[in-house]
Amino acid sequence: MGSHMTLGTPAILFSAIALIMLAFTNRFFVIAKLIRDIHSDRGNRPDLQVKQIPNLRKRLNLIKYMQAMGVIAFILCTVSMMFIFIEHPDIGAGIFIASVLCLMISLLISLWEVMISTKALDIVLADREDEG
Repeated sequence: MGSHMTLGTPAILFSAIALIMLAFTNRFFVIAKLIRDIHSDRGNRPDLQVKQIPNLRKRLNLIKYMQAMGVIAFILCTVSMMFIFIEHPDIGAGIFIASVLCLMISLLISLWEVMISTKALDIVLADREDEG
């Protein structure tokens, strides 16, 4: 199974996970800013803001879960490297597979969040069309 696995294999995933986590963190900051903007601008267009709240709440939760799965993938990748380093490549390979699965779950949650994000934009666009 993992007898041919070297430190280089999880090391490649290690850097990819770090970049993905950065992208997820940026998405979190965008959502946080949107929520703060809605809170500070309560008097302007409350009907539109109320329509956005369920989407924002769901997106915030999804970002939390995709970040959690990304962190778990990161930790598992590190542990995998440790087992390969101490010359237990089969254990390292098994943990590496778990890391890849966590990363895949994180990416699928990210895709789900993007789909919800487009619904939120549709709400804003529909509201704009109603004005015009």
